[in-house]
Amino acid sequence: MAKCVHCGHENPDTEIICTHCGMLMTIKPDGELPENGTPKEGVTRRLDNASDAAAVPRWGTARLGTERKLLLHVRGQDHPLVVNLTDKLILGRFNDETNETPEVNLEPYDAQTLGVSRRHAAIVVEDDGLKVMDLGSQNATYINGQKLFAQQSRILRDGDELRLGNLVIRINFA
Repeated sequence: MAKCVHCGHENPDTEIICTHCGMLMTIKPDGELPENGTPKEGVTRRLDNASDAAAVPRWGTARLGTERKLLLHVRGQDHPLVVNLTDKLILGRFNDETNETPEVNLEPYDAQTLGVSRRHAAIVVEDDGLKVMDLGSQNATYINGQKLFAQQSRILRDGDELRLGNLVIRINFA
């Protein structure tokens, strides 16, 4: 097992990206190499200031920016849906039986026709990062093409693609 130099999480030796925080295992937060290691082939050091980099999310990162907003780019739409983060966001569509509206209502994007459940998935803020979980939807949730098991959370990174039924959304951190 290898310990992440960023968050201390234990990862399998074969991992080059921490499964907990999403950061490269071979680079310390200050951009230096670990004392007992060398970068694996293709890994480069960060040249920017580490304190500046922590405030600005990068593609592929699992850490949130300071604004705590998400940009949801629904496939086929010109403008992203801007969402302020709370501890838990439910993605789905309006439930006309109970008059409940989820925090992220995808009804305007033809959600019912595309197979989005009323309570399809949740995005949860955890340890200054995000996780996504399928809520037992009928048509499943996929992250970057991989099907999620119901009620099991997975790390959500900047640039990931979510598919709720047949509705495709690219997630960007703001």
